[in-house]
Amino acid sequence: MCLLEGVNAWGPDAIACVSWTHRDPANPLRRQGRLAALYAFEYGAQAAAVHGALCAQAIGQIAPAGYLAALRDACWFITDLATVTAPLEIVARLLGGEAGRCIYAVQISAAGQTLAKARITIAPQLKNEVCA
Repeated sequence: MCLLEGVNAWGPDAIACVSWTHRDPANPLRRQGRLAALYAFEYGAQAAAVHGALCAQAIGQIAPAGYLAALRDACWFITDLATVTAPLEIVARLLGGEAGRCIYAVQISAAGQTLAKARITIAPQLKNEVCA
């Protein structure tokens, strides 16, 4: 499932993405016509994943598979993303990383208004680890 529709800008420390998928009635995260604000953090995690892939590609490597290992300091200021008429602006700023584990500050906004923000930790998937 890819929720992001474009990358507006990126560099070694951050990425800015855009999406209209929150307005799509076929969004796989929608339930009974609603898209809970909690899912804003999935948009942020996907932006972090794209950032990792772009940074790896820039040095001729492939980013290892990873997963969302932690969500901290999560705040949201809206209950239903489906009610937002403007495109979502997703920013992920790399705070630090080591041994494939990265911490990002993510912020999801629309029309200049912050909808949600958090810190997320992306951990590498271990070689023998099976994720369902």
